[in-house]
Amino acid sequence: MAKQTAGRDNLGEFAPKFAQLNDDVLFEEVWSRQDQLSARNRSMITISALISGGNFQQLKAHLQMGQKNGLTQAEVSEMITHLAFYVGWPKAWSAFTIAKEVFD
Repeated sequence: MAKQTAGRDNLGEFAPKFAQLNDDVLFEEVWSRQDQLSARNRSMITISALISGGNFQQLKAHLQMGQKNGLTQAEVSEMITHLAFYVGWPKAWSAFTIAKEVFD
């Protein structure tokens, strides 16, 4: 997995500790534990959690990461369809709008 710098790039000067935790702990330490859970599965979990919580601002970046981690458009479509019944139809619509942009 490529070194994550989004925290430092976006918040490094404004919130340096948060940026460091994002890049070094979340992505470098947690996401790198491939022997425990693959990056593909971590992407599925993260995308589902973002949709469930209505956190759509981060969804595009994680859908792009999921695509790089091997998730297909068909799999993402099925994930969102499944989630619609558990987290709400409007959240699914919002997620599909973003996913369509990523996969088109």
